[in-house]
Amino acid sequence: MKTINTNNVEDYIHEIEVNSTADRIYHALTQEIPLWWTELFEGSSSEAGNLFTIRFGDQIHKTMRVKELIHNTKIVWWVEDSLIALPELKNQTEWIGTTIVWEMEQKENSSVLMLTHIGLNPNIECYEICSNGWRQFLGSLTKFLETGEGTPYRK
Repeated sequence: MKTINTNNVEDYIHEIEVNSTADRIYHALTQEIPLWWTELFEGSSSEAGNLFTIRFGDQIHKTMRVKELIHNTKIVWWVEDSLIALPELKNQTEWIGTTIVWEMEQKENSSVLMLTHIGLNPNIECYEICSNGWRQFLGSLTKFLETGEGTPYRK
């Protein structure tokens, strides 16, 4: 699995091994986002060019465009719009223009999934909040892939 090196600052990268197939991971990321990330999902993530919005209550949303889909291998989303309206953040739109890359690799009895969030790095204000959020929802995704039951955000 290759890693993406975009600049001198280290972008957020999280790699997990999952007792699931690369095909199942790809399906969860393109067809089943409400079952592991947030039930507040609008749009579609199944084809390149699709636009979708995820919400976490009324204060947080992200709108992403599917930029690239390589079946069972790679998915790329570009963040077109975002608001993280938390009082502790001065810049509540830091996700805009960032890129989320999912890479999956089938192993013999498991798969490796690597998330790279290009533009989410220690130099931006929401890094700690956002990296904790990624860890939480990657845990939900892992649980969903291995048991069929995720823990998405619910309104």
